[in-house]
Parts: sequence; C-alpha cells; structure tokens
Amino acid sequence: MDSDHRTPVVLCWHMHQPVYQDQHTGEFLFPWVYLHCIKDYVDMAAHLEAHPEAKAVVNFAPVLLEQIEDYLVQIERWRQSGTAVSDPVLAALVADSLPEPGSPGFLELMEKCLRANENRIIKRFAPYKRLSELARFYRTRQDIQRYISPQLLVDLLVWYHLGWMGETVRRTHPVIQTLQEKSHQFTMEDRRALLDVIEELMAGLGPRYRHLSQTGQAELAMSPWAHPIVPLLLDFGSAREAMPDIRMPEHSTYPGGKDRADWHIRMGQQVFQRFFGEQAAGCWASEGGLSQSALALLSEHGFQWTASGDSVGHNSFRLAKEQGALNKEPPIHRPFLFGEQPVTVFFRDDGLSDLIGFNYADWHAEDAVGDLVHHMENIASNSKAGDCPVISVILDGENAWEYYPENGYYFLDELYRVLKNHKTLRLTTYRNLLSEPVCDPVKLPHLVAGSWIYGTFSTWIGDPDKNRAWDLLCEAKQHYDRVMDNGSLTAEQKEKASYQLGLCEGSDWFWWFGDYNPAPVVRDFEHLYRRHLANLYDNIGYPAPARLFQPISQGGGEPARGGAMRPGHEAGGLE
Repeated sequence: MDSDHRTPVVLCWHMHQPVYQDQHTGEFLFPWVYLHCIKDYVDMAAHLEAHPEAKAVVNFAPVLLEQIEDYLVQIERWRQSGTAVSDPVLAALVADSLPEPGSPGFLELMEKCLRANENRIIKRFAPYKRLSELARFYRTRQDIQRYISPQLLVDLLVWYHLGWMGETVRRTHPVIQTLQEKSHQFTMEDRRALLDVIEELMAGLGPRYRHLSQTGQAELAMSPWAHPIVPLLLDFGSAREAMPDIRMPEHSTYPGGKDRADWHIRMGQQVFQRFFGEQAAGCWASEGGLSQSALALLSEHGFQWTASGDSVGHNSFRLAKEQGALNKEPPIHRPFLFGEQPVTVFFRDDGLSDLIGFNYADWHAEDAVGDLVHHMENIASNSKAGDCPVISVILDGENAWEYYPENGYYFLDELYRVLKNHKTLRLTTYRNLLSEPVCDPVKLPHLVAGSWIYGTFSTWIGDPDKNRAWDLLCEAKQHYDRVMDNGSLTAEQKEKASYQLGLCEGSDWFWWFGDYNPAPVVRDFEHLYRRHLANLYDNIGYPAPARLFQPISQGGGEPARGGAMRPGHEAGGLE
C-alpha cells in the first residue's frame, strides 16, 4: 500500500477529434484537428512542463493521432513539391493566389475565418475584431463584394490562426509575437513563417507527451480507434439497462459488433504504440461508455483500468442493493471491480468535473481553483476511516478552454500550482494507483451499462434521428459483410473498406443528431457522416440507397458550449 496518506487526485484530460477527412478526395472538410493542436494540445503539455511536480492522465483517441501525422506529411510534401495541403483553410494561409474578391470561394474562406469564440478570441484582438466586422459587413453587401481588397482575406487568415494559437505559445514564441505586433498587411513571408510555427508545434506533440510519460508526469491512455460506443456495438440492448423504455433502431443489433469492437481496440493499440512508443495501461472507453461485456473486451486486450461517469456507478450500486449484494452504497471515490473482470473501474466526480467544464470560465482563476480544491478537501476530510478516497476529475481537454480567458492559462497554471504541493491532496495517475494502491477495490456483481453523460446512452441512441443513423449504418454493414465474404475484393480493398467502416462507427455522428444541437453544426456533421457512408458503399462496390442522400437531422437547439460538451448530470454542477 502507498505510504503517502494524502488523498489521491487524478486529473484526466481527454483529447479527441473525429475524422474530418474524406478518404476518397483526401480533403479535410474542417480544420479542427490542427487548430486544437496549436491551441489546446500544446498548451496542456506546456502547463505540465511548467510544473514538474504535477501529474495527470492524458487520453488520446487514435484517429486524432493519425490525423496529426497526416497533416505533418502533407505540410512536408508541400515544402518538397508545392502540392497544396488538403485542408482548404491551412492551404489558403500560404497559397500563392486566393479566390477572386466577391467570389463564392472568397466568401466561403472569409466565413470560415470567423469560426472562433467571439468573446474570448475574436474580440480579444482589436485587429481581428475589426477584420471580423468588415467581413460581416461585406457579407451583407453583394453589390460591393467584388471591390473587397484581397489583403482583407490575407490578414483574416493570419489572424484566424493567431487567434487560435495556444496561450503558452503566444507568450513565448518570437514569430507569433512579431506577427501580432505587426497586426496587418501581412506578406507571404509572414504567412509562411506562421505555417512554420504550426508545423513546429504539431511535430513537437508526440515527443513532448512521450517525454512527459517517460518522466512519470503524465500517464498516456487511449480510447478505441475511431471513438465508437463499444457497448452499443456489442449490444443495442445494453442501452435498456439504464433506460428500459428507450426507443431502439429498427435493427435489433449491430451486425458483427463484437468483431468490430475488437477491431477498434486492436487498431487503436497499434496507432498508440506507433505514436508514443508504449502500450497504454488504461482505456477511457469512448464517452466513458461501459458495460459488463465491454469490461470483458478491455480485459482481453490487456487494459488494467478504465473509467466512466458517477451516474454509472450509482446505477450499479442500486442494482447491487436490489439483488442483495450490497447493504448500502459505497462512496463513489473508490476503485471498483465488477463481476469476474479484472479491469479496475474509476468513476468521474461529475460535479467537480462539470464545474471546470461549465462554471469556472467566468471566475477569477484563484477563486475558481480555491473553490474546486475546497470541494476536494471536503471529500477527503469527510471520508470515513478505511474509505481511502480517489478523486477523479475527467473531462474534455480541448473544448473547455476557449470559454476561459487566455485559453484557461491562469486557471490551469493555478490548478497545478496549488495541487502539486498540497498538504492533504496529491496528484497522481491511475497507473500509479494500481502499482501502489491506496486500498483494495470494492467488488460488485454487475456494472449497469451507461456512459458519463447521464449514466445512459441517450446521447447516441433513442432519438428518432440517431436511430435512423444507426439503421443506415446497420444496412451498410450488412452489405459490407456480404461483399467481404464473396471474394470480390482484394486484400488491400478489404483493408480500405474496413478502415472506412471504422470511420462510420465513431460516436461523434450520433452525438450531433437530434433537436438538442445547433443547426449549423448538425448540418456539418450529418453531411460528413453520410459522406463517409457513401464512400463505404463505393469501397465495397455496392450502390448506396437513395435515402442516404437525404438529410438525417436538422438540429435547432442552443445548448451550452455549442453542444461540443455536455454535463455529466442533467442539471450540471455539484449535486
């Protein structure tokens, strides 16, 4: 047992972006991978580097790592041969010629350069704010659009990337500081210098996180390859464990789901090994989506720990009490084992995690960290003898920070500063807790299937639009299975088809479908999902059904954080 009697605190940051690249054209339809690289993945590494005594778990989705690699390959190819990067926004940054002023291509690029947080990014920088006002003015005046200066788009492209730059980079990198001071009339030399910085930052991510792992500061963990909801691949019926009356798709199960779930984990492990040079001990199963069968699959692949939301824990406790296996609910801040599976399960403190994701952005950093740590101290001091609490704070490591001043710089710096030498709390990792346990896990008979959002799978199944998307995928999978078995494809063609199917199985598409989310984002994601499915049909040489070319979902809601993040509980915040 660990001799340090301070209460362990695990900060687990999850990094994920779905595949935005059309596998047939090679085009990245959205720039979020490289933008989050230069803003969030860089900053999160830098904050740990600035506090060597601090520790954290950093979880990566393997498809994110592959896309980072692809961007770096394309940037290098552009340097060697002049072949444009297949991301329209990044390519435009250094393009010798841009679309004619007033043309659809010009206006589309101008619009894309406004896709940033209005208050925290655009309005923070006076030149960017002025450019955005001009762009919006010209957008409404078709009669004068042809007279726009090409320099407007050049400067807007530069400021778009400067705005998305990580705060730790902004404060230290001379090129970024020089460009910000120049503020306008950027030249091709300026634009290429900015791309050099982007490449430098992206290329440094692998080595930086590997070093943090080697020094013991960061434990690197992974999700299954394309971030699928593993319990739903295994059994749609798992959704009924937490929601008995949930409406299901027309298909009763996902065809061959066990093999596909196994494929995502194997593929993910291969990518993770290539990128970081090690095997992950832990797996944040996509969206904390767990079931008893999913635990068995994680065990088969050698994972030692996983985690989910505390509602999954409470649902499992209630079931154990109903079955007479438990007299009273144990504290949520403990390690757990379920059934015969040896994979240790930790539960996210949804209240604490959601305070960071949804509450603290407008607080002064010292007040926010003081409040968070006070809650942690209360958990530690209120624990009964033998409880041995483990406090798990698990959340999106990329989407929260754009709502904070300076990309969360002050909050994260203060958080690590306070916790790294706290008298009663200590930062650690799940791997460390398993190698030097503070207590024996609580053993319970069965984990009630669910995710970190509400303890259910309602974010991905049950809504008519989500179910329609599942039925489209199930139908495509049935055709895929027949073609894979009839001998019409070569080994290489089969591999490409399997890869394309994996993209379609990711959780993100189902997340965005339904009335809850904003219409523009729903439109983007449902179009990309249908495009991925159409490419799958093309890969297997089977005609796509006509309904695949009809929109699946419209959206129309106005959720917090634009729908990119959701609280663990319906109301959010502390219970």
